[in-house]
Order: sequence, then C-alpha cells, then structure tokens
Amino acid sequence: MKTAITAATAFFLLSGAAFAAPVTTVSTEKGDVLAGENGMTLYTFKNDEEGVSNCNGGCAANWPPLMAGDGDTAEGAYSIVTRADGSKQWAKDGMPLYFWVKDTKEGDITGDGVNGVWDLARP
Repeated sequence: MKTAITAATAFFLLSGAAFAAPVTTVSTEKGDVLAGENGMTLYTFKNDEEGVSNCNGGCAANWPPLMAGDGDTAEGAYSIVTRADGSKQWAKDGMPLYFWVKDTKEGDITGDGVNGVWDLARP
C-alpha cells in the first residue's frame, strides 16, 4: 500500500512539473548578457510594451521569440506574455525576449543596436 501511495505521489508531482525560464548568462565583449539554453544571445525590442510583443510576422522571422511551453511557469523577474497569434513568449521584467537570426554562435551580439531599437538583454 505504501508503495502505491509513493508511486501515485511521484506521478502527481512529475505530471504537474512546471518549467522556469530557459535562460542562462553568457560573457561577451560587452559584458554578461542573457542567452537561451542554446547559448544564443537574447534581445529586447524598444517598440514592445511591458507585457506586449509588437514583433510579429516578418519581424519575428528575423527576431524569433524565446517561446514558452504550455507547462512553463513564470518566476521572479521572468514572466510569460501572450503573443498576437496566441502563442506564449518569455519576458524579463515584462519585456519580451528574442533571438537574432544573424547570431551564429554563443556569445555573438550582432543584433545589438540594430535599427536603433534592439538591445542586449541583461541579467
């Protein structure tokens, strides 16, 4: 009986497991920046509003959002915003996070300052 209860408890805990923001920090020539789990630099968009992504369509093709999964849960400075298409995206301090398609390796920061509206996401 004790084994059945333990197994049921473990199943419940695992099935309800939530995942925090898949973000890490990497060192670059401009200091520490936020990066996705893949090590690629994350950026913020000055035309976004707190809790609102304004980078859609062609913008999102060049600046892919850091997507959040259905089981992900916001924690601390990290939140999840709902995009115009209903998908979910990670944000830090309310500002949605994006990758830049022209960054090709960990530590690349080629998107910093693009068109005067893209900034490195900082820890």
